[in-house]
Amino acid sequence: MKLLSLLHRWTGGIVGILLAVIGLSGTVLLWEDSWIMLDGAHDLALADPVAMGRAIEVARETAPGLSRVTFAGDEIGLHQAVYSDGTGAYIAQDGTVVDRWSGMWERPELWLFDLHHYLLLGETGKTITGVLGIMLLAFTISGTILWWRTRKTFRFRLWPPRYTASAIVRHHRDLGVVASPLLIVAAATGTLMIFPAVSAVLLSPFGEAHQKPAVPTELAPVGPATDWQSVMRNAQAVFPSAAPRRLMLPSKPGEPIAIRFRQDFEWTPNGRSYVWIASDSAAVVGMDDPAKAGAVSAISETFYPIHAAKVGGIVWRLAMTFAGLALVVLGLLASYSFWRGQIGKPAGRRRVAQRPRRAVGQS
Repeated sequence: MKLLSLLHRWTGGIVGILLAVIGLSGTVLLWEDSWIMLDGAHDLALADPVAMGRAIEVARETAPGLSRVTFAGDEIGLHQAVYSDGTGAYIAQDGTVVDRWSGMWERPELWLFDLHHYLLLGETGKTITGVLGIMLLAFTISGTILWWRTRKTFRFRLWPPRYTASAIVRHHRDLGVVASPLLIVAAATGTLMIFPAVSAVLLSPFGEAHQKPAVPTELAPVGPATDWQSVMRNAQAVFPSAAPRRLMLPSKPGEPIAIRFRQDFEWTPNGRSYVWIASDSAAVVGMDDPAKAGAVSAISETFYPIHAAKVGGIVWRLAMTFAGLALVVLGLLASYSFWRGQIGKPAGRRRVAQRPRRAVGQS
């Protein structure tokens, strides 16, 4: 038990601040739809293929190198255009360009997303975030084991009553055990998204992972002749009752245009229903229906919406908000108390060692 306590304390003290950063950025992103105050941000999203086709044309005219367009939805009533050079724009559903940015630092939702997922370090940061998720799982389990010995002194507080080492430790254990079920859910879903190979192994008893269908790779490129309204109409005809969520332009020559839809049974906000369209003829050249993808796909599809509180309504969003803020408090106070103890320990030992010598001199 002493070894477990030592490992818990040292690792928590070292990575506590990083966990707090992830918790705070994730909590702010949970309420992203509330604090983006651009004109049209709270408009009702309309699934009109003709209007969406015009919005795509506006996005292509706004700047070169259009990469994708995420259509207006339940969270925000604006289309978001992203370009290959990292710039972007918000476009109202009537085709008006509401806002443009030349980098992620000009939009808080962009750099907060990058901070939460990548720690602003790219793919390396994504791996670090995944490792932190595994460590958070270990913290919640080991912390619950350590708390069990002191369960009779349990008292729930959002903040420690004093900044003494003992008060912080008691508060840390009691708050941690209350938040641990939610922290386990957040850590597990986040880690499984970052490490799909781990997810595939864990879900292997439910069947094989779904493979996307092959699509043509020798099609005509996107050009001035591409009829975007026909593209959207023909794609919508494949999933008539689904909501168009994202259009992705080909990343390589010869590839088709990809459009994601969200069907009623899907939890993921942008859906996993795909339609591929030829850019010259607007003909459907492929489709992928998650309703036929099997159990593994259905389970893995729930990771993100659960993690980001995209399902469960206001109750689950508040629950994940509590988990995020609890992680902030737990991480910051763990680092604070640990390093304060480490820095103050040598001086404290010297003072204790000097007292017997003074007593001997006085006798």
